[in-house]
Amino acid sequence: MPTSPVIAIPTAALLVLEDGRAFRGVSFGAQGETFGEAVFSTGMSGYQETLTDPSYHRQVVVATAPHIGNTGWNDEDDESDKIWVAGYVVRDLSRVRSNWRSVRSLDEELRNQGIVGIAEVDTRALTRHLRERGAMRVGISTVDQDVDKLLAKVLATPPMAGANLVGEVTVSEAELIPAVGERQFTVAAIDLGIKDMTPTRMAERGIEVHLLPAGSTLAEITALSPDGVFFSNGPGDPAAANEAVALLTEVLDAGLPYFGICFGNQIFGRALGFATFKLKYGHRGINQPVMDLGTRKVEITAHNHGFAVDAPLDAATEVKWGQARVSHVNLNDEVVEGLELRTADGDLIGFSVQYHPEAAAGPHDAAYLFDRFTEMMAQRRATSANLEGNA
Repeated sequence: MPTSPVIAIPTAALLVLEDGRAFRGVSFGAQGETFGEAVFSTGMSGYQETLTDPSYHRQVVVATAPHIGNTGWNDEDDESDKIWVAGYVVRDLSRVRSNWRSVRSLDEELRNQGIVGIAEVDTRALTRHLRERGAMRVGISTVDQDVDKLLAKVLATPPMAGANLVGEVTVSEAELIPAVGERQFTVAAIDLGIKDMTPTRMAERGIEVHLLPAGSTLAEITALSPDGVFFSNGPGDPAAANEAVALLTEVLDAGLPYFGICFGNQIFGRALGFATFKLKYGHRGINQPVMDLGTRKVEITAHNHGFAVDAPLDAATEVKWGQARVSHVNLNDEVVEGLELRTADGDLIGFSVQYHPEAAAGPHDAAYLFDRFTEMMAQRRATSANLEGNA
């Protein structure tokens, strides 16, 4: 007599926010419990790059796109050597994967790396709740289905505000990313949680990148005789990253050209004397409109930040190195998206953006910023040569 196929019963999973709102779903990835800050990402693609971005350390990401996992997981698109998110929340997890580079399913990769996920959640309702109430602590559990008990654990976890997480994501020792083709410039890149695509974009422009730990000193930077210094993206509260601010202040005192991305923009803002603040729910996704105030060009950009710089949008600020001003602004909410520093003569000596011009998995509207970095370094080199020639 034929036997009926065995149908696996999905494991129940529970999600509880710190304000007590609860959502029930089914487990995927690893089973267990996880805690972090609940945030939502509006990207319709690129979930592999999102999950492996160190900036998402200690965050539980909610995907607003309803169908996730259809392209599976490959071995080329990781932005670091591991998944950094604390947990993943989706509505419909794809039952099949279909992509010529896929080697595993999303479910399998999360399970392999011990990342707890929850599916079959009303992510539209959850996203609306986070928009109205703000990003907040959250817990996901497959072992405790009692809302009150899980809520107590959520409330016992530390908030993101005040968290200094740089030391948990930076490299332990210096690494070298060689230039593609002939070396044109040398850059000291301070790793605050860098994405792999960032040094790749620099190397494509003839830049030899020395990736340095966040605890590096100015002496270690200058020993490389760099043409410029870069501060990367990263997780946590910029108000707590005093060591990075102190290092960047020394870099600017030394007259080295500076470029910063995301967390590097916030650190730049603090070094220039501006405050930072926590956004209600942040910007995360690959469809954020930003205007370059210098060119008035609007770019569609990739974002991942929950903090921002508090700087005047319509006036320059005098600082000891020259004049600082806002260079880019978000068209949705007028959040500062970029800063620039110029000498009294108008020469650009430092700039940063809050978004991601390396943009894996896209868009690429802002890739020109890497060219701006090389132009700034070339200008400094020419100025230095002229000064030496006139000495």
